[in-house]
Amino acid sequence: MSFPRWRGRDVISILDFTREELDRLFNEALEVERDPSRYSSTLEGRIVALAFFEPSTRTLLSFDTAVKRLGGQTIGFASQEALSISKGENLADTIRMLDVYADCIVIRHPCEGSSKFAAEIARSPVINAGDGSQHHPTQAMIDLYTIWRRFGSFSNLTIGVIGDLRYGRAATSFIFGLTIYRPRKLYLISPQMLRVREEVLDVLKKSGVKFEEAESLEEVASELDVLYVTRIQKERFPDPSEYEAVKGSYRIDSKVIRSLKEHAIIMHPLPRVDEISFEVDSSRHAFYFVQASYGIPVRMALLKLVLVGEAGLE
Repeated sequence: MSFPRWRGRDVISILDFTREELDRLFNEALEVERDPSRYSSTLEGRIVALAFFEPSTRTLLSFDTAVKRLGGQTIGFASQEALSISKGENLADTIRMLDVYADCIVIRHPCEGSSKFAAEIARSPVINAGDGSQHHPTQAMIDLYTIWRRFGSFSNLTIGVIGDLRYGRAATSFIFGLTIYRPRKLYLISPQMLRVREEVLDVLKKSGVKFEEAESLEEVASELDVLYVTRIQKERFPDPSEYEAVKGSYRIDSKVIRSLKEHAIIMHPLPRVDEISFEVDSSRHAFYFVQASYGIPVRMALLKLVLVGEAGLE
C-alpha cells in the first residue's frame, strides 16, 4: 500500500489530493475530535503565519484556534492596510519575510493563483485559505468531512449545490472535491448568470460524475440527500448591476424544507446573508453549524500532518 507524503506539503487546491489522502486526513480529524488533549503539544515551538490580504472571520479565527490548540503560536495580519503592502511592498517580498519568521504560511488573497505563487517562493509549506474565485481547499475539506461524518459514504448520495456557482470559491472547491468522492448525482442550481464556469464543467466532465444544471430548486429538492447553499458573492461581481439582477433569487425556508427527504441535511460554508431563513435553524435538516464546528478538528489535523507528518507514513 502506498501512503501520502504529508510533511512539508503545500495545500493549494483540493484537486491536488487523492481520495486515499483525504480519507487519511479525515481519520486524523476524527481522532482529534475524540481526544484533542493528545494533540495539545503537537506544534510546540512552531510558528504559523496567517497572511490574510482579504477580510475573514471564520477562516482566520479557525486557523488561529487550530494552531493554538496544537500548542503552536501564530503571527500575521488580517488586512492589507496593516502591511508594508500599503506602502508599495510586493507580494513576493512579503512572502519571503514571512518564510523567515514562520514554519508555515496560511494565505488568503483576492487574486487567482496567489497561493501557488507564494508556494513557489517559500521554503515553508503554504496553505491556501482562499484565493480568487476558484480555490478554498480547506473549506472543501471541512465540507467533505461533514458529509463523510454524517453518511460515511458518498456513493448513494444525490447532492445539490445552490447559489453563486460562478464567483463563489467555496462552492467551486466543494464541487471539485465531489469529483474525488463521486456521489450518485450532482445538481448545480443557480440563476443563469451565476452558472458554473466552463473550466469547472470541464473538470466535472472528465471526472465522470453524473451532474445536471438547473435553475429551480423546487424541481429537484425531493431527490436531495445534501443541499449545499452559498451566498451570492456581492464583493466579487465586476459590475454592481449584475449583482442587483440576481440578489435574492433564492431562499431556503420552511416551504423548501418540507420538500426534503427526512434525512437530508442543509450545509452552508457561512457567512449567510438572507439565503437561509432563520426558521430553518431549528429544523432537523440544519447542519451548517455542525459543519462550521468541524473547521477546528479538520484544520488541526491538516496542520499536524503538514508540519509534523506521521511516523512510518512519510
